Amino acid sequence: MSDPDTSPDDQGVSRRGLLFGSAAAAGGLVVGAAGGYAAGRLAHADAAAADSDGEVVDLSVEHAFYGDAEQSGIRTAPQRYCVYMTFDVSSTLASDLQVLLARWSGAIAQLMKGRTIGQVEPNRVDGIGVDTGEALDLAPAGLTVTVGLGPRIFTDEFGLAAKKPALMRELKALPSDAMKAELSGGDLSLQACADDPQVAYHAIRDLARMAKGTAATRWTVMGFGRASAGKGQATPRNLMGYKDGTRNLKEEPDFEKFVWVKDSGPAWTQGGTYQVVRKIQMNIENWDADRVSDQNTVFGRDKREGAPLSGGHEFTTPDFHAKGADGTEKISPTSHIALAAHENNGGLKILRRSYNYTDGLNQYGLLDAGLLFISYQNDPASFETLQAKLGSSDRLNEYISHIGSGIFFVPPAAKQGHYLAEGLFA
Repeated sequence: MSDPDTSPDDQGVSRRGLLFGSAAAAGGLVVGAAGGYAAGRLAHADAAAADSDGEVVDLSVEHAFYGDAEQSGIRTAPQRYCVYMTFDVSSTLASDLQVLLARWSGAIAQLMKGRTIGQVEPNRVDGIGVDTGEALDLAPAGLTVTVGLGPRIFTDEFGLAAKKPALMRELKALPSDAMKAELSGGDLSLQACADDPQVAYHAIRDLARMAKGTAATRWTVMGFGRASAGKGQATPRNLMGYKDGTRNLKEEPDFEKFVWVKDSGPAWTQGGTYQVVRKIQMNIENWDADRVSDQNTVFGRDKREGAPLSGGHEFTTPDFHAKGADGTEKISPTSHIALAAHENNGGLKILRRSYNYTDGLNQYGLLDAGLLFISYQNDPASFETLQAKLGSSDRLNEYISHIGSGIFFVPPAAKQGHYLAEGLFA
């Protein structure tokens, strides 16, 4: 019997060869002490930064890329910044995709440790740097990079249709969709999150450079505004000023029931999940002109504390049957929280991991901003069920438009010595 590490697969690419190649391309370049980047390790002892309110943020936090469960960046406590990018694969050779995923795996493992992915300043005078260098001397800053695979990957174009995740498909058209082609779709996705925006940007920049020749960038969003780990916003706020994520998934049984794929589809998909991303544009000026009492009615919560209008504090379970003195529901049935609540959707839940974004001003001189909505669920229909309801009846629709969209399968983490989605090519 042949050694599984050396025997080629049906496309002539061995795992050992892929891992050796990814190490060489992703920071394992041994260039000697004179090169200065043999280990590529960046100093991050005592790394910290103070935000505007004086809170110290620990930038030395380092998350693991390799593991036996899910990829980092899903269950991980949300960092403060996100750069999200999608790609179109230009080659239809499955071996090219395989090599890219192996190279990305090696690179991401380096980046999440705060290392470079190769030489920044080559020995040759006319040499081109492998790593762009803008994260030199910066700490890991809690960086996570999460990789997703789009529907087209699992087609006959790549010869991978038989390995398609059980529920992978394009999303249905949904109410309130106002999609722009240039902000939708994609064959691959990268979600880089960190507590330093330059660290997140650097990761995406270098990974995009590595993809050249195999995949081209399609669309991207730069997000910000998650909660601080210490004092400050215990729950982050969206750009409408309301707390966002109060009732998000927190307990392990919910992750097992609603997020992770298990007992369906090919073996390589077990422990993965489906990522849905939407770019949601907000009509900021119109919203700001509305009275706060009406804004509260739209969300079903008060603005300052985030408490449900039925009473209590932020984390009080909303009472959707409570009535006011006039006999009407304290929480409007068309409010955002009423329509999204699991109590009103047969117990259905999804994991939300969203960020604010701003693109400056639009062509009319108005603020161009909104929400980079990212959710994880073990069935894309879960998102569709909730969004169909919200898109039809949510009073918030007067102030928002879904202008971008994508769906991706996020494979489980790569084990040490392996690479992401390795089982897809077995």
